[in-house]
Amino acid sequence: MKIALLEERQEDAWFDLSLRQLRVGEVRFYKIDDLLTGKWLFKVCIDKENYKIIVKAIKCPAGILFSQLEGATMLFQKSIINDDLFYDVISLTHVDGEGRVRREIAKSIEDVPSVIRENFAVKQYEEATGKKLPNYLVTLSKRDNEKDMITLFLLQRAWTLPQEEKQKNMNLMALIKKLEKTSVAEIRNIASEQFGIEKDALDSLLIDLEAKGKITRLDDGYVKAV
Repeated sequence: MKIALLEERQEDAWFDLSLRQLRVGEVRFYKIDDLLTGKWLFKVCIDKENYKIIVKAIKCPAGILFSQLEGATMLFQKSIINDDLFYDVISLTHVDGEGRVRREIAKSIEDVPSVIRENFAVKQYEEATGKKLPNYLVTLSKRDNEKDMITLFLLQRAWTLPQEEKQKNMNLMALIKKLEKTSVAEIRNIASEQFGIEKDALDSLLIDLEAKGKITRLDDGYVKAV
C-alpha cells in the first residue's frame, strides 16, 4: 500500500456530521495505490479544538461495492492513554442480501482481522476513553501518523469486502514486478494470506496476463514480468 501526500492546506473547511456544523482547520489530501483494491484519494481533516481527526474517502476504485464507500468517513479521537494517541472504534464492512455495504461493530477480538491485530494496538473502549459503555474495541494511532489512519480505513472498510470485488482490482502485475522473478507458489501464498485471493482465481488472472504478453513463465514454475 503506497500512501503519498498530494496537497496540504493550513486552513480549510469541512462539515462535521457529528457536530452538525462547519469546522475550520488543517486539511491534507493523500493519494493511495493499494495493491489489493486499487487507487484512492483521501481527505484528512484536523480539528485541534475538539481533538478529532476525520479521514474521508473522496475517490474510490471502480465497482458497485467500492462506490458505496465514496464519501465515507472514519473518526479518530484523543485517547486518555496518551495525548499523542488517537482511537477509532473498530467497525467492519459487510454486504447485505441486497448488495448494500453495511458496517458492523467488532464484538470480540476474534472478529478483528489478523492484519489489524498484528500491526496495530487493539484496546477495549474503556481503556482508551475511560468510559465503561459501550463495550467496543478500538485501535490506537499516533496523532501525527495520518498514513496509519488511512491504512486502518482501508483495512476495515475495503479489505473486508467480498473476495470477488477485491479480485477485480488486485494489481497482480505490481506484485510480480515487486517480487521480480518469483515462483507461482510464492505468489499464491501472498495472494491467499494477505489478500484472500484463492488459488483458482489467481491462476485465472495469471493465465490472462500471460495471454496478454505481460508475463512469461520460466522453468521450475517461475514467472516474471515482460
